[in-house]
Amino acid sequence: MTLPSKPSLAIELISGFFILLFVYTALSKFNNLDRFAATLAQSPLLGAASGFFAPAIPVIELLVATLLFVPSRRYWGLVSAASLMALFTGYIGYMLLFSPRLPCSCGGIINGLSWKGHLLYNTGATALALMGWKWERNKKTDDKQAIVNYSC
Repeated sequence: MTLPSKPSLAIELISGFFILLFVYTALSKFNNLDRFAATLAQSPLLGAASGFFAPAIPVIELLVATLLFVPSRRYWGLVSAASLMALFTGYIGYMLLFSPRLPCSCGGIINGLSWKGHLLYNTGATALALMGWKWERNKKTDDKQAIVNYSC
């Protein structure tokens, strides 16, 4: 048995982090769906569509976690994780810049963060997802090159 390369191990760890994060947050939102929907309803950006977004967000989080869990779909899982985290980060940035009221429905450890702390956390998580995406893309390119070299 050989140990995975450093980028492969990093991709596994990053994927594992996001699987745990998205499953935990999705289940937390589903567990308190009424509270989550009520908090979204207070948002000046999402309030009018809170009935749609409240169940859609945790479903999307679970779909992304599933993509990350399946090795053949991990590339798209990392693309999706980076995109989702960038959207969440943009939403927090928007709220900090333009909203006098900052309703929060976060659960668990993240609940203890300020909005600025949450912005920093999400920015770091977005960067982590982007690194994983880049490494996974490079790994796929290396694998394709190895196949071409082997077949020649």
